[in-house]
Amino acid sequence: MNERWGWKISLAVLLAVPAVVLRASGTSLPALASVATYGGAVVASSFLLCWAAEAVQHDISASLATAILALISILPEYAIDLYFAFTSGHHPAYARFAAANMTGSNRLLLGLGWPLVLLLLMVWGRNSGSPVTELDIRPSRRVELGFLGLASLYALSFPMRRGIHWTDGVVLMGIYGLYVWRLSREERQEPELEGVARHLGQLPWWQRRLALTFLFLWSAFIVVLAAKPFANALVDGGRALGLDEFLLVQWVAPLSTEAPEFLVAGLLALRGDGDTALGTLLSSKVNQWTLLVGGLPLAHLVGGGGGHLPFDARQVEEFWLTSAQTLMGFAMLTKLNMKRWEAAALLVLFAVQFPLSGPHTRMILAGIYFALTLVLLWAHRRELPAMARALRLPKKSAGASWSFFAPGPRQDR
Repeated sequence: MNERWGWKISLAVLLAVPAVVLRASGTSLPALASVATYGGAVVASSFLLCWAAEAVQHDISASLATAILALISILPEYAIDLYFAFTSGHHPAYARFAAANMTGSNRLLLGLGWPLVLLLLMVWGRNSGSPVTELDIRPSRRVELGFLGLASLYALSFPMRRGIHWTDGVVLMGIYGLYVWRLSREERQEPELEGVARHLGQLPWWQRRLALTFLFLWSAFIVVLAAKPFANALVDGGRALGLDEFLLVQWVAPLSTEAPEFLVAGLLALRGDGDTALGTLLSSKVNQWTLLVGGLPLAHLVGGGGGHLPFDARQVEEFWLTSAQTLMGFAMLTKLNMKRWEAAALLVLFAVQFPLSGPHTRMILAGIYFALTLVLLWAHRRELPAMARALRLPKKSAGASWSFFAPGPRQDR
């Protein structure tokens, strides 16, 4: 790795080392310095994740690569949410924080993340001389959309039952298992790469897979290591400004836990890869509604609570609103693209909840989301059969995805 692309990887790895040293030594820094140190580590890891996720398409399908990227990017949110859920098992007051962080990060991802991807793609289009007016995704994204719709519909029962039972967790994790299995059956296609990812992809198969395994594991390690101090620094700064504790957990902490996803998606969009950028956020939504939500009652149970994680009135409203927003996003993408006005609608509906907060406002917004969902589903009703067909398991073929640890094609050895 004595070429320039090798130095880029080395620099990204080294930028995260100060965060490792600080955590290992137990050294505390002021809030601003902590944000810079741990935030820098997250940013550096996001670059490594981007390069690795693109290069690994030589060995697995693009959709499965996106799912792995999304899973690693979302690890900080898992760490924070499951910590709150586990603690709620012996300190019931923490139960509201687990739901607050999950609903906040979920709505942030769709209401801000999806429009941001289109905006950055438009910036790329203007700079490259290829104007962009909408964002198109591949037909294979119907798999992510189908499982997102399935999990979201199941989650509608939680506010009705005012909580989540451990059996719900088992069901949701089963849905995620089916999702990954379905992606593993897709055929791998030769990717068109550039920059660092192209050089990684050109390595002999065994060197490439060793390098990619290191990059994925190192990035996951840094993301998990930096999550807690980064979130604490942001929350401490907000508390010093006199902000409400619930709002800090719901909105300020998710800004840090969602940072890897936003950075990865933003970098991909600025390079013109809108499909992978939005696909990463879409796969993250599937993660949130299956593994993450499913893990909450199980962590609560392990922490000493019962088999049921209860919701108070505020959490019921938040879940209605979050579920409604997710279903609207699902309905909007059934036609496999997002137009500028649709992105603007997502952003406006997301933003209006802040100045108009309150129980009645949350339920009114949920009603608006549900109404728009029905309108969009009716308008795109001809796309729904294709969505259902995408969930079927195709036959395993010679080019199927799950071959990362097997030797590559002959010319690649």
